[in-house]
Amino acid sequence: MIPPQKQMTGMLGHPVAENPIDVMFDAVYRHYGLNWQFWKNDIASEDDLVLAVAALRPLGYRGIGITVPYKVGVIPLLDEVDEDVLAIGAANYLTIEAGRLIGHNNDGKGVVKAIEKVVSLRGQRVTMLGAGGAGRAMAVEIAWSGAAHLTLVTRREAQGREVCDLVDSASGVPAEWLPWQNALSVPPGTTLLMNATHLGSAPDLESVPVLWDSVDPTCTVVDVITNPRITPYLAAARSRGCRIVDGVEMLVQLAMQIFERWTGVTPDETVFQRAVSEALGEGDASVASPSANARQ
Repeated sequence: MIPPQKQMTGMLGHPVAENPIDVMFDAVYRHYGLNWQFWKNDIASEDDLVLAVAALRPLGYRGIGITVPYKVGVIPLLDEVDEDVLAIGAANYLTIEAGRLIGHNNDGKGVVKAIEKVVSLRGQRVTMLGAGGAGRAMAVEIAWSGAAHLTLVTRREAQGREVCDLVDSASGVPAEWLPWQNALSVPPGTTLLMNATHLGSAPDLESVPVLWDSVDPTCTVVDVITNPRITPYLAAARSRGCRIVDGVEMLVQLAMQIFERWTGVTPDETVFQRAVSEALGEGDASVASPSANARQ
């Protein structure tokens, strides 16, 4: 007997090769006996993005993730967006319902869940490096979760000031912009330092230019990079004595929400933790434990 065609889901972005999300999702689909599949699609340009999004309906996709650099640019191509996208101005995944492309954003929600497994966000003075499509969502959600102050450090002034204004209007939390020119001296009083850039991802493993002597050892250090789990930036933070929160934990938290939205199945977190650990070649899912990260 010829098996039925698999239900397609996936991700659009550039680059996507090193992201473990497809292996993770496929393993979870198998665990729950779902005849589904996840495809990563490297989309080289905005023109190709238009073609790819238009093809989702005729190809029968159920949902698609949106990653850098298209989280903002995808919005005009959609039929509808939810309140989070309206507030944040970026979408990180779509559902296709009754032929309509609907945009959602849970980037920030995944980050908040991951961070709050290690430390409460209430009252934190946050310094965030980068303010792209994911960064703007994270900035807003962190503010909504009770942060006391946010400093955005970007190379492009217009982008940084725009997200500062967004945070202030959406949450009332004071936000300021600082230029990122050379190695960053972290503002005094920072209690949570977050890298929301692509720096440190495989295969290049670039260092995030931070002057670590300016980072208080009591500061919590957060990275959004998903491969490797421990980036050079997190390794430097750990050697400084800081608590760390890795991007893999964020990926797990937001992926569980997306999986449930697409499939209607409420997943067990240990299934996702095991799947992403195996995707990264770690072997032991216990390395994904946030309590392990808190001890490091």
